[in-house]
Amino acid sequence: MKQVVQNYKSGELALLDVPVPGCKPGGVLVRTAYSLISTGTELMKVSEAGMSMLGKARSRPDQVAKVVQSVATNGVPATYRKVMGKLDSYTPLGYSLCGVVEQVGAGVDDVKVGDLVACAGNEHALHAELNWVPKNLYAPVPDGLAPRDAAFGTVGSIAMQGVRQGESRLGEVALVIGLGLIGQLVAQLLTASGVRVVGADPDPARCELAERLGAAACGDPASPAVESAVAELTDGHGVDQVYLAAGGGSNQPVELAARLCRDRGRVVDIGKCRLDLPWNAYYEKELDVRFSRSYGPGRYDPEYELEGRDYPIGYVRWTERRNLACFLDLVARGRVDVGPLISHTAAFDDAVETYRRLEDGELKAVAVLFRYPEQADGAGAPAAAPTVAVPAVRRGGRASAPVRAARTPVRLAFVGAGNYASSMLLPHLARRDGVELSTVVTTTALSAANAQRKFGFAEATTDLDAVLGDDSVDAVFVVTRHSSHADLTRKALLAGKAVFVEKPLALTGEELTGVLAAVEESGNDRLQVGFNRRFAPLLRQAEQRFGPRTGPASLRYLVNAGRLDQGSWYLRQDTEGSRFAGEGGHFIDTASRLLGADPVSVYAVAASGNEDLQVVLGYPDGSTATIGYVTTGAAGFPKETLDLVADGKVLQLDDFVRTSVYDGRKRWVSSRLPKARDKGQSAELAAFVRAVRTGGPMPVPLESLVATTAATLAVRASLAGGAPVTLAEAR
Repeated sequence: MKQVVQNYKSGELALLDVPVPGCKPGGVLVRTAYSLISTGTELMKVSEAGMSMLGKARSRPDQVAKVVQSVATNGVPATYRKVMGKLDSYTPLGYSLCGVVEQVGAGVDDVKVGDLVACAGNEHALHAELNWVPKNLYAPVPDGLAPRDAAFGTVGSIAMQGVRQGESRLGEVALVIGLGLIGQLVAQLLTASGVRVVGADPDPARCELAERLGAAACGDPASPAVESAVAELTDGHGVDQVYLAAGGGSNQPVELAARLCRDRGRVVDIGKCRLDLPWNAYYEKELDVRFSRSYGPGRYDPEYELEGRDYPIGYVRWTERRNLACFLDLVARGRVDVGPLISHTAAFDDAVETYRRLEDGELKAVAVLFRYPEQADGAGAPAAAPTVAVPAVRRGGRASAPVRAARTPVRLAFVGAGNYASSMLLPHLARRDGVELSTVVTTTALSAANAQRKFGFAEATTDLDAVLGDDSVDAVFVVTRHSSHADLTRKALLAGKAVFVEKPLALTGEELTGVLAAVEESGNDRLQVGFNRRFAPLLRQAEQRFGPRTGPASLRYLVNAGRLDQGSWYLRQDTEGSRFAGEGGHFIDTASRLLGADPVSVYAVAASGNEDLQVVLGYPDGSTATIGYVTTGAAGFPKETLDLVADGKVLQLDDFVRTSVYDGRKRWVSSRLPKARDKGQSAELAAFVRAVRTGGPMPVPLESLVATTAATLAVRASLAGGAPVTLAEAR
């Protein structure tokens, strides 16, 4: 594999071929997707390496003191050999990255192979294709957060630890001196905490960037603008905290901090700047000077970092790892925006040239990322597109359709009777001839009783096993929270019931495989997933008007999903999956219905700081479907709009209230505007009940339901790997 290294004696930078690290117990082997250059710390190290020996000594008096002590202990010759041997060795660069877990060491149970993680540490999160990272120095990346943005995790943790040391409070005013990478993040974190921020930096572009990202005012520290802004925001009292995020040999930041800080304010040193404290100024205001040590508690403690011994949360609330996870969460929720900080993204193979351009000043940057290629092995060869297996459907030897008495009502049981079941499914079934609502099962007795009273169920219970064991029940509807769908579906199939499960069928590949194992074991393939849009009357009407297709098609589907209310269980991504995992199958299924096939590839890209996705599906005949799933659109805009283009024709669907087809004769055919949106629930339920009654084929082939579910799950794999995913049937 390749790794960026530097010779501190000669200053040489190189992209070196080195062995792949082993996966030791207590950590994970991570293949890097993006790593971040710290334009402050790393460039200082690179610059020092280019100095003369005298210059190196002047820049590192702490190391000179160690050399003097070694001479006294070991003598000059031995010390000289030791120092020259250390200087004339390659040292690594880098400490902040995001990548995919490739191997899991013994004792690690919180991540698995294929998970996306953000990693920290100047010995473990290096600019290298593969890194072994101990447990307390990585954190899982929240769903929907792009790997590029997650690569900021370590520097974000450094900024966060500095803010914690400042003990900022809602409504206070802070001064951030130095608006480089760390300073910009400190300013955003303070703003997100309800603190008004004044920034100081001699670079006008950095000042403008900080103001654009929320700072109240920014300016050159040598100008009166900063002092005027502080006076205006604090009524002349001075700021509550000053954060020193500047570097260099000037003592100006420390002096400015004393001048603009209020009486008994706090000064927090985050960067590495000169600290000749003007005694009178600091004494007269009794300023509290604090240092922020890197990513937080645990740093430099080998028992924490290398042996994985966590500090009890009751004693140490914010450790290195908890800071890392907290910062990732803030970025995922859009409270911190790292996208505008990215000045340049370079291919990893261009690492040496990128450092040269940064050092020479040719490349002006706040943040620079290395983007790594997908690899087939540790030798650096490009990898083929990753593949997600679509589980094969295998049916056992039993009769496919459960036997039921002819000309008797179809008896249905519901597991779950929440809002969707009560508003979109049960009203259609309660008034349908030939249907009997047999039993409703819920986790609480009262909700079951309410559903029984409202819709006329014969029985209400909290006992699922009693329903599954009731031979008179023909079909079971699974309308519960997403995390329970696969398990309940599996149990109902094994009990010989026809099953209607609301989307999603499964949240993981393992869950999907478990459902299909139940099909194979029982021989029961009587399954329908609630992909109702393909049954919508307007969509069916538009398909007929569009007619058969001879060439590949291009489909665009915009889903203006909107934001969820705080507290919605949809937001519990750790248990219920991402929003797209929960409802994305709707849109993939609709596209597949219109294109007449199942997808063979998936490529997904996430927007920075929110849940917006662009998903591109490839189909066997060369057709493509692009699904734009957005949560940041205007509430008044239609939720779903779709365009299908092929053979000189265009089909348009406008939020299930209007469809139109434009053909080569330039003739528009528009449907009559319906009284209300009909997204196909009634027709879907009719088709399901008919299949159960007659024993005929289910409304959608099981193979298609599986393919749609696998494609939905592949979105996460594509986001994690930053590359297209091929869908191939497992053998």
